[in-house]
Amino acid sequence: MRKLVLAMMTAVNGRLDDPDAWTSGISDDHYREIDRGYATFDTILVGRVTAAEMIDFWPGQRNQEGAGETHLAMAEKMHAYRKYVFTSDPDLALDWHNTEVVPVRDDDELGAFVRELKSRPGADIHLSGGARLAATLVRLGLVDEYRFFVHPVQSPGATWYGRLDDQLRLELIKAQTFENGVVALTYRPVSE
Repeated sequence: MRKLVLAMMTAVNGRLDDPDAWTSGISDDHYREIDRGYATFDTILVGRVTAAEMIDFWPGQRNQEGAGETHLAMAEKMHAYRKYVFTSDPDLALDWHNTEVVPVRDDDELGAFVRELKSRPGADIHLSGGARLAATLVRLGLVDEYRFFVHPVQSPGATWYGRLDDQLRLELIKAQTFENGVVALTYRPVSE
């Protein structure tokens, strides 16, 4: 069965939204690690707002002059991935290669879709965000691994911690630091 991996950048206090407001850049060693992690995915799950942000950025990056090799490789991955955009708006239309809009009315529909997707053959699935989608899939017990890139800053904004109903114990699998002060933490849920 495929793993659902929640992989996100976050501030120390859990902020997820508007990363341009609180990140100070991605160092080369950090970007290479992100790229290595993304090589394990073939599918991305996002909410409507995150999808709009990604569509504004990634399609134009594939031929970006002066972009580094890692950035161009990431742009190609983002183009190739199967992308599912979850929304309550059944009429939402998006123009992005290999993207499917998935209208869901409630958590039961969302959970059923993700469980079925995990049962299909393929590589791991990246849960990219946003905060509400991530919190819902965590609450439904569907996240198999957590990969956080914790930036050395506290910043006001939307966090996903406030949306969780119950405590979830995690086991540290890997920790890594980067030149820019970011710490990568990889966890998996501990079976009770």
